[in-house]
Amino acid sequence: MNVTILGCGLIGASWAALFAAVGRHRVRAWDPSATAREAFPEKVARAQSQLIALGAEAGEPVAVFDRIEEALWGADWVQENAPEKTELKAQLFAHVESAVTRDCIIASSTSSFTWSQLATGLKHTERFVIAHPFNPPHLVPLVELYSPNATTLDAAVKFFSGVGRVPVCMKKEATGHIGNRLASALWREAVHIVADGIATVEDVDRVLIHGPGLRWSVIGTHLGYHLGGGDGGIEHYLRHLGPSQERRWSTLGNPKLTNEVCEMLSAGVQAEVRGRDIAQLEEQRDRQLMEILRLRREHPTIDE
Repeated sequence: MNVTILGCGLIGASWAALFAAVGRHRVRAWDPSATAREAFPEKVARAQSQLIALGAEAGEPVAVFDRIEEALWGADWVQENAPEKTELKAQLFAHVESAVTRDCIIASSTSSFTWSQLATGLKHTERFVIAHPFNPPHLVPLVELYSPNATTLDAAVKFFSGVGRVPVCMKKEATGHIGNRLASALWREAVHIVADGIATVEDVDRVLIHGPGLRWSVIGTHLGYHLGGGDGGIEHYLRHLGPSQERRWSTLGNPKLTNEVCEMLSAGVQAEVRGRDIAQLEEQRDRQLMEILRLRREHPTIDE
C-alpha cells in the first residue's frame, strides 16, 4: 500500500517508521518546513531501530518530498499530523482531495478535534476517519478511531491491526476522544493536589507509576473496581462501596492554571527530572516501553 505522511514531526516520524517496518508499506512524507523535512529521516531511523529491536525488519526507505503533490502521488492512505489548527488542516485536506483518488482514505491524528469539526470542508466525507494515536505511536499500540461511515471504519480497523496497533472505535464522537479525556480528568486532579499543597509534583507521579498506573496497564479501571469488589465483583463494589466513591468525587478539585500554579508545576517538574533533558527522558521512556511490550508478548493482557 502507498501511504503518505503529512507532517514530519515526532508523530509523523513514528507513524512512518511503523508503516514501513511493520506494515511493509511504501511511505512518502511531506512537511511545509524544509528544516522538518531534513530532520525527518533521522527521526524515522531512530524509531525504526527500536522496532527492529522488537523483532521487526527494516522496511523500504521513507521518501521525503519538497512538494505535497509529489508526496500524495498514488496514495492509498493519507495520515495527517499537522498542528491542531482547523484552518491549517482544512487547507491540507483540500490539497489531498485534489490529488488523490476517491478510494484513498484520509486519516487525521488529531488529539482534540472531532470528526464533524474537521470533515466540514471535505467534499468526500465518507472516506475521512479520525485515527488518534498515543505518543509514541510506534511503541504505544492504542489508536482511537471514529467515522460515521462503517466501510471506512472497518478499513481503518483492518489497516491499523495490520501494523500491530490496538484500534478502539468510538460509538460517537467526543472532544479529546477517549484517552485524552481520561488523561485530562486525571491531570486535573493531579494539578489540584499540587496546588492545594497535598503532595509534590514528584510524589504525585510516583504514586501513579508505582500504584494505579501499574495496575491500569494490566486491567484498566473498570476491571480494577470489579476485582476490588472481591467475590461479588463490580455489583458488590457498586452496592457497598459506591457511596464512598461518590464522596471522593464530591471533593475532587477544579484548579485554574494561574501563573502561581503554573510556576509550582514547572518548578516541580524541574525538580523531578533532576537535570535530564527531553532527549534523555524520551530515551528512558522508550526503553521502558519496549521492555513492557516484550513482556506483554509473553504474557498477554486480560483483554486479549
